[in-house]
Formats: sequence, C-alpha cells, structure tokens
Amino acid sequence: MITVLCIDDEADIRQLIVEELVEAGFTALEASNGQEGLEAILSHWPDIVICDISMPVMDGQQLLAEIQMNHPELSNIPFILLTALTDKDNMLTGLRAGAADYLTKPIDFDLLLAKLTGCVTRIENDRAAGRAL
Repeated sequence: MITVLCIDDEADIRQLIVEELVEAGFTALEASNGQEGLEAILSHWPDIVICDISMPVMDGQQLLAEIQMNHPELSNIPFILLTALTDKDNMLTGLRAGAADYLTKPIDFDLLLAKLTGCVTRIENDRAAGRAL
C-alpha cells in the first residue's frame, strides 16, 4: 500500500485531502506545518508527500530544501507542492527545487489523483526494477 503524507496548516483542507486519499485506497498521514512534516518524513518514510507551500514554522519550500540538502536518502520521495500561489515564478521555483509536481488551490481532486497515479506508477516501476526510493 502506498503511504501519502499530507502537510497543510489549514485543518479543513488537510482533512479533505486525507479523506480523498483514504477513499482512493492510500494510507494517509498528516502534519500541520513543515517541521511536523519533516518529523513525519523521517519517522515514517512516506512514498509521496503533498505539501502546502505557505505555512508557519517551516514552509513547503524550506522543507523540500531540507530534505534535498540534509537527507539525501529521502530526496527521491515525490513532492507535490500545493499552494494558492498561482504565479509562474512560484511554480518554477518549486519545480527547480526538486518538486515532482505542483498543484494550485482550490484543489481539483481528479487532477490530484491523476498526479498521484503518475507518482505511484514510477514508484512501482522503481520497486520492480529493484531501485530504492
């Protein structure tokens, strides 16, 4: 079973995402900011991370940079950045920092599930080929 960590400081949005994930057959974990997200990543090694960008304590960009720089063993976990920031510069910044994808709010759950399906396909192909994430 694929485990997805949802990190968002807005409890209502986080709960909606978690409900959609569970309904779609994923195991869902949640965190309310980047620091909690980092702790969850380090302790649970989720298969995929959905992470808001604008959060208190540690934002999504900082979390992604922390993983990339200080936890290279986890740097292949696909990050889908989630944000209300719809401008191209924010999207490019996230993608250049190593995010697998980018999704804007309000959330289109069909699009989110399609992006997750793409990540799952890559994860399953890597596992079949014997490559660790």
